[in-house]
Amino acid sequence: MQNDERLVRYREIWQTKPALKRIYECYYQQIVGQCRRDGRTLEIGGGSGNLKAFIPEVVSTDVIPASWLDAVADAHRLPFAAASFDNIVLFDVLHHLERPRMFLGEAARVLRPRGRLVMVEPAITPLSGLFYRLVHPEPVRMHEDPLVPGEPSPARDPYNANLAIPTLLFGRYRDRLAGIIPQLCLIESRRIALFSYPLSGGFQPWSLISARLAEPILRAERLLEPILGPLMAFRLIATLERV
Repeated sequence: MQNDERLVRYREIWQTKPALKRIYECYYQQIVGQCRRDGRTLEIGGGSGNLKAFIPEVVSTDVIPASWLDAVADAHRLPFAAASFDNIVLFDVLHHLERPRMFLGEAARVLRPRGRLVMVEPAITPLSGLFYRLVHPEPVRMHEDPLVPGEPSPARDPYNANLAIPTLLFGRYRDRLAGIIPQLCLIESRRIALFSYPLSGGFQPWSLISARLAEPILRAERLLEPILGPLMAFRLIATLERV
């Protein structure tokens, strides 16, 4: 199997940026804390395969094949039986999906009763929105409807994105989402990541902080997130439950 060049590059950056690894470990730990324990977990958009360090038995998938993943799967048409997983996890995937509505319907189908869909995604706040628009290569389109029906285009590049999708779904479109897919109940949407993520440079080759400095920054963030999150958070963690 020939691995996608972009996935290989992300995997190499992950291995060579200890500050980024420490920051993302914090996010993964929060994901694990939201999952149902002792259940079967599906990862969608597994990318560079980092979740396995935290949930070793996870079934890790991506629409792009890679030798370290377990299966190839399109989030819009999951190749799994109904009620076959207790958790579905996404990390920076939802904002890449062309038809989030179609995916959420599939997630509701594949989850068992009381199963959880847990996602860490970009959050658009006054500060992060400015940063993403000026610095980040992916666009922020707040005018788009994330619940538009229809089929995804087979020719679309899976790396295409709209960073605004998670903020729109769990904010402006929250009530409409509940009406369209009542099987999924949003139990939490919380703003996280104030300073650490932009200072780390993400998956760019540069970083403004070391792994040693990342730890006190993360501790400060956890204290300040409830206050400053609505103004400057760069990410959100959302948890939905199958009812």
